[in-house]
Amino acid sequence: MGGDRGPEEIVAGALGAASDAVTPLVVGPPTLDSHGLELIEASQVIGNDEKPTQAVRAKPDSSLVVACRAVAEGRAEAVVSAGNTGAMLTACLRELRRIPGVRRPAIAVTIPARHGPSVLIDSGANADARPEDLLQFAHMGAVFAEEILDVANPEIRLLSIGEEPEKGNELTLEAYELLAASELNFRGNTEGRDLLEGAADVVVTDGFTGNVVLKLLEGTIKNLLDAFREEITATARGQLGGLLIRPAARRLRHRLDPDTYGGAYLLGLRRLAVIAHGNSSRRAIANAIRLAARGVDHDVVGRLEQRLGSTVLASGPSTTPSPT
Repeated sequence: MGGDRGPEEIVAGALGAASDAVTPLVVGPPTLDSHGLELIEASQVIGNDEKPTQAVRAKPDSSLVVACRAVAEGRAEAVVSAGNTGAMLTACLRELRRIPGVRRPAIAVTIPARHGPSVLIDSGANADARPEDLLQFAHMGAVFAEEILDVANPEIRLLSIGEEPEKGNELTLEAYELLAASELNFRGNTEGRDLLEGAADVVVTDGFTGNVVLKLLEGTIKNLLDAFREEITATARGQLGGLLIRPAARRLRHRLDPDTYGGAYLLGLRRLAVIAHGNSSRRAIANAIRLAARGVDHDVVGRLEQRLGSTVLASGPSTTPSPT
């Protein structure tokens, strides 16, 4: 119920994802037309302008919280939401819980890099982070790259202001030392200008920086594609040339379109959660559901439990992330 385009678009996306292998359930009020999909009733809705922690506590029967609870109770194997991101983080932490040893879950987003997709983690779950958090994020991102992107021994890089080891703030300098001492395939720092080129299979950063970078990339890609289309249609000669390059332009738009991936994993939980963009189209919702199903098929949670339990020591007490 929290998507910007209304519940009809969410239901249409769920119908688009339905197949012999995937059975979507929708969560909403009794009056919602689910078009034959199983409906789990929820009487409340959390708006995008509400404070996440307060809203989750005050509205236990909201569609977002009920959806998370359904997964926690085993009624479904993954949850997908285009609603309030902060509320989704809070509800997942309350209902799904962390994997033992995980201090802070992180959002892993697929970046459409020129030489193949890569993972940006954390993309917004934690405004503040410690060096040991970035080490855990790197392990999470490695599992994502291996299981979802089919990358063997993924290359890890740390987002910083320079490629040299001595470049960066205190967080990145300390995280660099931890990553360099780990068994991960760590290849040093990378800069933001290289992300769309394909800086690494996994790019690690804190949630504040990652969220700023993600939104900058999304805005840049959208404006460049829109400007390109405007230039082509501005003159008769441009329109003629546009006919010739249309197939290539469509392939480029498809590769760069966020709807192609649909959503982002919230990793580090005992169950799978996928966060979709608030303005997700039915195509994006369908792809987000397929992304969640792929994570179930590849046992991403089990792989994370195995990796984090055997290679990463928890550092201090668990804390609640500050959603961006």
